[in-house]
Amino acid sequence: MPDLLLRGLHHSATACILLLLTACAEVPAQPLTAAPLKATTAPASPAPSTVSTPAPLLSFAEWRTLLRSDAIAAGIDADLFDRTFAGITLDPRVVTSDSSQPEFTRPVWEYIDGAVSVSRIAQGRLLKAQHRPTLKAIRSAYAVDHEVLIAIWGMESNYGSNIGSHNVIRSLATLAFDGRRQVFWRSQLLAALQILQAGDGPEQGLIGSWAGAMGQTQFMPTTFNQHAVDFDGDGRRDLWRSTPDALASAAHYLQASGWENGQPWGFEVNLPAGFDYALADPEVRRTLSQWRTLGVNPLAAVDATEQSLATLFLPAGHRGPAFLLLNNFRTILRYNNSTAYALAIGLLSDALDGKSGVQAAWPRSDRQLGRSERIELQELLTSKGYEPGPADGIIGANTRRAVRALQQSLGLPADGYPSHQLLQQLR
Repeated sequence: MPDLLLRGLHHSATACILLLLTACAEVPAQPLTAAPLKATTAPASPAPSTVSTPAPLLSFAEWRTLLRSDAIAAGIDADLFDRTFAGITLDPRVVTSDSSQPEFTRPVWEYIDGAVSVSRIAQGRLLKAQHRPTLKAIRSAYAVDHEVLIAIWGMESNYGSNIGSHNVIRSLATLAFDGRRQVFWRSQLLAALQILQAGDGPEQGLIGSWAGAMGQTQFMPTTFNQHAVDFDGDGRRDLWRSTPDALASAAHYLQASGWENGQPWGFEVNLPAGFDYALADPEVRRTLSQWRTLGVNPLAAVDATEQSLATLFLPAGHRGPAFLLLNNFRTILRYNNSTAYALAIGLLSDALDGKSGVQAAWPRSDRQLGRSERIELQELLTSKGYEPGPADGIIGANTRRAVRALQQSLGLPADGYPSHQLLQQLR
């Protein structure tokens, strides 16, 4: 027993600190990328990685004993803990999901095609009309537009029809014991126990994704504790079975993240001949008036002030559509830090409001780089002194900056887009 305590001191102290921080815990923001994520990804959920974890120092039973002590010290009822963990074992499927990294990802246009499909738009419009009184009440309470809530609902759980089938306690216990970022997962597990103690979970237990995202709007436990609301007035925050609770909770999250009611997320634009594509950088923010001066004009009338700040976004490089992104786009990124996801939410919300889709053609003939090719690209950029950051296969701000510098040296449009042709030139 003394040996167990000595080996567990670090786990125990860390968990106690995390309990105090749970109320404001969020997943750290990642560099903005255009890499698509699955439609059911949880708000700010971590991206998979191939990084291996060291062998656990404790057995699962020893670890659970320490967790029980920490949970009780944090106010979790001992009987509730014992009932919840009765029969809980490690789930190897969760470890596999956490450690896997697909070699290929879908091009952004394929992701948009699936996310903003004709059937999803049609179903969303029907549900928008069906829930109009609730949506009006939510807008009155949280000042968040109807369409973005319906879009998030559709993207996260296909309007509540796919909320996951994993035992959230088992998933989080597996990740906290044997996954990457164990400190983060432990905080989520303790937050899930708090949800159960508050009586907010379904009678059959917490059900969600393999990563612990729950309900029709796929909240992580810390996000649930901070932003979930009881909007239908039944005394429970039920994101699984109560659509009003789920939509209002998403609205509360967006409100806290800075949503500006009645303002667009962004819009498609035309770019003039000879445009400097290096301006398509998330760090370059200019007013709409300044963008107009540069010849960047919206394809349709825009309900936004000329002094609104915006960034230029080329999700498929200079050969694809161009968008100016406003503050509400950044707010959507707080929900899921993927530019492809946020773009899909914006386009779906536009479609639900009767607006037209993307007008410019996507470069559908382009071949996307696989993960090993992206790593090779980063390694070659480093060898030539362009400093793209770690060779991890993630095309973030540093890699795009390095690609842009290379393109400028080659006299190519400096859009920062890592094309297969550019990799061939590097080789």
